[in-house]
Amino acid sequence: MFSPNNTILINEFSKIGVLFIFCVLLSCFILFLSMRLTPNNPDTAKLSMYECGFEPYEDARNVFDVRFYLVAILFLIFDLETVFFFPWSVSIIHLNPSGFWLMIDFAFELIVGYIYAWIIGALDWK
Repeated sequence: MFSPNNTILINEFSKIGVLFIFCVLLSCFILFLSMRLTPNNPDTAKLSMYECGFEPYEDARNVFDVRFYLVAILFLIFDLETVFFFPWSVSIIHLNPSGFWLMIDFAFELIVGYIYAWIIGALDWK
């Protein structure tokens, strides 16, 4: 029923399962502590329609600076691209040379994209 490959797979996934259970329990514990230890006495300003405590004083249809969205999108792109480095760094000893050089090419393209965004001024906030 269980071959040696299955036992290795079960052994590896059991570690991930234990980590997942630990993370869920720790999150529930921290949430419970934060609910029990923080005071809960909202005043009338906090119970108003806006959580900032004051009524809006401008029209919601005002022009909004698009640079905020551009910086947010660039952050997401570069942040998600760096996530690819973690599995690569763990499995680098098992990769053939083409896998190594493909990731080096990916890193090069990431750096070129960052330099391009820097040169055109997408990261400047004036």
